[in-house]
Amino acid sequence: MGNGVRGEATAVLAGAERRLCLTLGALAEIETGLGVAGVAGLAERMRALSARDLMVVLAALLRGGGEGVLADGLASAAVDPREAAQAVAKAFAAAA
Repeated sequence: MGNGVRGEATAVLAGAERRLCLTLGALAEIETGLGVAGVAGLAERMRALSARDLMVVLAALLRGGGEGVLADGLASAAVDPREAAQAVAKAFAAAA
């Protein structure tokens, strides 16, 4: 489902396969949502994400992959925290 050339990753979240992508817009949303500036600040913050931080990052990556409906409804979605963390890791790995 994901386009590897574009840096997309797929993960099963809330019972369905979802597309995630670390776009420039997603990166800006993550930096703003986490209150950091630049790649160095983001890298430091990513080392110890809280549950809230994880949802901020996941929502931005979902929006980057075109999954805005789930991104907007993450607070009430049945997303397992382990699946969320694995999805975030996959998306960052795909962007590398």
